[in-house]
Amino acid sequence: MSRVQLEISLGILFVALTSALLIWYGLNEPKRMAEYELHQRAKAIEVGAELYDINCKGCHGPQGEGVVGLWPPLNDRHFFTNRLTEVGWSGTLEDYIISTVSSGRLVSTRPDLYPGQGRPVMPAWAERYGGPLRDDQIRNLAAFILNWKDTAPDRTAQMAEMAGPPTGTDINKQLPEGDPVRGQGLAAAKGCAVCHISAPTGPAWLATPDQPGIATRAEEILTDPNYTGNAKTAAQYLHESIVLPNVYIVPGFQAGVMPANYGDTLTDQELADIIAYLLTLK
Repeated sequence: MSRVQLEISLGILFVALTSALLIWYGLNEPKRMAEYELHQRAKAIEVGAELYDINCKGCHGPQGEGVVGLWPPLNDRHFFTNRLTEVGWSGTLEDYIISTVSSGRLVSTRPDLYPGQGRPVMPAWAERYGGPLRDDQIRNLAAFILNWKDTAPDRTAQMAEMAGPPTGTDINKQLPEGDPVRGQGLAAAKGCAVCHISAPTGPAWLATPDQPGIATRAEEILTDPNYTGNAKTAAQYLHESIVLPNVYIVPGFQAGVMPANYGDTLTDQELADIIAYLLTLK
């Protein structure tokens, strides 16, 4: 074989190997891109989870459960199945989340359920609107929220399910014996801990270096000449503050912030359990 023939043969072999490599690469490209997209989405969800924990859980809850009467849940079947129709949004849910987080919301779209507190009811978070977050961070937040879609519970049904008749607003009624362990779980499930532990929306429940816990402060409030309620004991004060939250407003806080419908949404046992829990926070 002459040198020219050898070079031609090697050239043909090289072209064949290159073609085979390109075909193999092309056949595997969809899989590689899918894996890359999955990896990028997982990373976005992880970053979004951190951003949500820092910026969003104070209102919408650590698990997106919201706060009854104040801020709507995001980890909720209604949000993923009906929200776009409810607000007349023609784009995708991802675009809706990004738009709402970016520019905020001036008024509530469901004032009968979530009247909102203050104006606007939700601040703008995007830097271009005066907020603290970049566009990529807001996209990551949207990815984290969308990650709840397949497992989001029907919170409307959960709210409607009650184990007995509502407790009402009579603070003199005799409640059953409460269980503080169940009460702690209820305080988290009902969103109470979001405002009183996770964020300073309401008076803090836990003790700090500057003040004792809510159980001790409940006793002290009864002797305060500015107290405007009708309770005679710490337990009764806690009862009153839950079902009639505007009878007495702790200095430094505003009336109308805490939902006034817990008398309609809690049973006697649930209320007793929550009070029993609060009485442990000295």
